[in-house]
Amino acid sequence: MSRQLYGTIGAALLCLVSLSGVPQTTAPASANAVAKSLGLIIYPAKGQTAEQQSTDEQQCYDWAKTQTGIDPQAPPPPPAEPTESEGAGGQRVKGAARGAAAGAVIGEVADNDADEGAKVGAAAGVVAGGRKSRQEKRATEEQAKAQTQASQAQRQETFKKAMGTCLQGRGYTTG
Repeated sequence: MSRQLYGTIGAALLCLVSLSGVPQTTAPASANAVAKSLGLIIYPAKGQTAEQQSTDEQQCYDWAKTQTGIDPQAPPPPPAEPTESEGAGGQRVKGAARGAAAGAVIGEVADNDADEGAKVGAAAGVVAGGRKSRQEKRATEEQAKAQTQASQAQRQETFKKAMGTCLQGRGYTTG
C-alpha cells in the first residue's frame, strides 16, 4: 500500500471516531484552570454534566473579568515607583554635614584643629549617610513588595467572589 492510501485510511478512521459519539479527551478549559488556581471549589448541585460545567465556568470567567476588570491570567500591574522626598545623595549630604559639625567640635577639643576634625567627621558622615540611605531604600522596596502582594491577593479574592457568584446563579455550589 502507498503512503497516500495509509493517510486516507487514517483520516477516514478519525472521521468515524468523531461521528460515532465516542467522547474525545480534550485539554481542560482555561476557566477550569483559573478556578483551581484561585482555590474555587465548584460542585454541580443540579446534576450538570462536566461539559455543561466547563461551559458555565468559561462563561462565568468571562463575566467576572468584565464585571471586575480583573484578568487573573494576565500579569499583575507593575508596582508604583516609590517617591523619594530627597535627591539620591540626600542622606550622604546630611551625614556629611552632621559629621563635619561633630568632627569640628571634637577636633577643636582634642587637637585645637577644627578644620581637620571637620574633614574627618564629614568623611565618616558620608559613609554613615550612605548606609542609612541603603537601609531606607531596602525597607521601601520590601514595603512596596508587601503592598503589591497584598494588592494581588485582594484582586484574586475579588475575582473569585465574582466568578463564584455567577456560578451560584447557574446552580452550582461554590466554596
